[in-house]
Amino acid sequence: MPEILGHLMLVLHSHIPYVLSHGKSPHGTDWIFESAAESYLPILNACERLTNEGISPKITVNMTPILQEQLADESFKSEFVDYLQNAVNVAIDDQRDFVAKGNLWQGGLAYFWQQFYSRQLEEFKEKHNHSVLSGFKKLQDEGHIEVITSAATHGYLPLLGTDESVQAQVKLGVKTYEKHFGCEPRGIWLPECAYRPSYEWSPPVGDKGKPFYRKGVEAVLAENGLQYFFVDSHMLRGGSPLGTYADRFPALTQLYKQFSDSFKNMEGANRSEYESYWAAGPGETYAPVACFARDPETTVQVWSGSHGYPGDPHYLEFHKMHYPGRLRYWRVSENKADLGAKALYEPLHSYERLCQHADHFVELVKNTMANYKRNTGRIGCMVSMYDTELYGHWWFEGPEWLYEVTKRLASDPQIKLVTASEQFEMNPPSSAVHLPEGSWGEGGYHSIWLNEQNAWTWEDIYAAERDLVKLIDKYRMNPEVSPILKQAARELLLLESSDWQFLISTWSARDYAEVRVAEHSRMFKALADMARKVGEGGLLNEQEIEIYKDSELRDNPFQDLDLSYWSNTEFPAGAAF
Repeated sequence: MPEILGHLMLVLHSHIPYVLSHGKSPHGTDWIFESAAESYLPILNACERLTNEGISPKITVNMTPILQEQLADESFKSEFVDYLQNAVNVAIDDQRDFVAKGNLWQGGLAYFWQQFYSRQLEEFKEKHNHSVLSGFKKLQDEGHIEVITSAATHGYLPLLGTDESVQAQVKLGVKTYEKHFGCEPRGIWLPECAYRPSYEWSPPVGDKGKPFYRKGVEAVLAENGLQYFFVDSHMLRGGSPLGTYADRFPALTQLYKQFSDSFKNMEGANRSEYESYWAAGPGETYAPVACFARDPETTVQVWSGSHGYPGDPHYLEFHKMHYPGRLRYWRVSENKADLGAKALYEPLHSYERLCQHADHFVELVKNTMANYKRNTGRIGCMVSMYDTELYGHWWFEGPEWLYEVTKRLASDPQIKLVTASEQFEMNPPSSAVHLPEGSWGEGGYHSIWLNEQNAWTWEDIYAAERDLVKLIDKYRMNPEVSPILKQAARELLLLESSDWQFLISTWSARDYAEVRVAEHSRMFKALADMARKVGEGGLLNEQEIEIYKDSELRDNPFQDLDLSYWSNTEFPAGAAF
């Protein structure tokens, strides 16, 4: 029997910011409808086909708590049915129009889309009983996949201004997962794979004040019973991962200096992405938490639109749509830059290519793990991490590629497919590392989420975080103030979403992101003022009541939110427990 060369852990990160009641198209609820129709349901379908063939996919899937809350919301369920039915109707209209004009191939593609959206509609209603979450829960309950959690609203943990804010994001992430999946999560996806160790920290923008000691992210994870998290590969190597923003934005350089002055000797030339490690903070004592690092070999092959699989000329072109229905009928084509030069999509050829790319990926995994075993004498684990929405939404053929890759590897005795918890149990870490501060963003540091374009958002966040902690400490036990504070906490959580800084930096939906930051900041301030007023014995006027009710109606995730999450942290920074 052939010797085993290594393990493969496929990790998918699923996240959409809170968009219910905040616009529709092009920015708003269409984001979650598109992801559900093109990514989540097709991936569920691929996993179910595999299990029906006797193959356990063993994929680790992160679903952020704010995504869980949206998928479980009744407004999403009803509007998603309407969205899918409208897509079916658009495809029928396009088919009729194309055939009338003699464009028979496009007519056939329109029928392809009619069948695609009809299948998603039927599976959502009949197989999953209007619940995307139930499909993933069932697969996890049967042992075929593992679902993990994340921070509540995908807040960028290293830059949040207080330990209470980090604690609340993590605690709510755990509790929301328990509500929807009926068990405790074992692992967590750190938003943007962003990590910060403990050190003397002060805010990079706004009122910096005197530096104060912050708990490392891993300490908060340990306090909440989480066993492992994920980082990018460069974070195992140490060094100074400052990107192109460092010279142009002094706050980043200053923040890195604060970190590096407190956290020395982190170079990790002998560390490997194919091993797991205990994450350890200097001078701290707490339950150990493991970290897995992303594999660089498979990253470019799947992520890159220029050099990876999704850029193949035969795959569906994402950027060119047929209006007004916005369905896609073209392929990437040899001329990638000119949308006018795109050739029509040919599904059969795309399937042939995805099978070839699946073969290539399997060989890449085997060769990489064979080299590692040959050089070290150890059986390593390759951790391949991707955004779930890449599969299906951005790369239409992605879910079918996942199916083909999994099917091939399941029948290959030299590679073992594992979930994160299975790998953790079979091969727990044998050594500890001091991780540097960083993320999986450009430059490896915080530059996408903190730069001259979005620094103003952090000033709003820091002011709100400090205000909420003070209000909770003073009024949490007041039954008249508590409901107002809970709604203020929801507004802060939504304000803290890392998506807003990302969208501002990349210009992909900058106006929308700026409006959302301003809205949540304004609403938080209004609610905070109301809490103070009621706490001091005052009554809300009609205008204030209307604002409060509007906030409750629009921004209502996390109905089980507990204000104690923002009270004193369970274990002070640097303390043992």
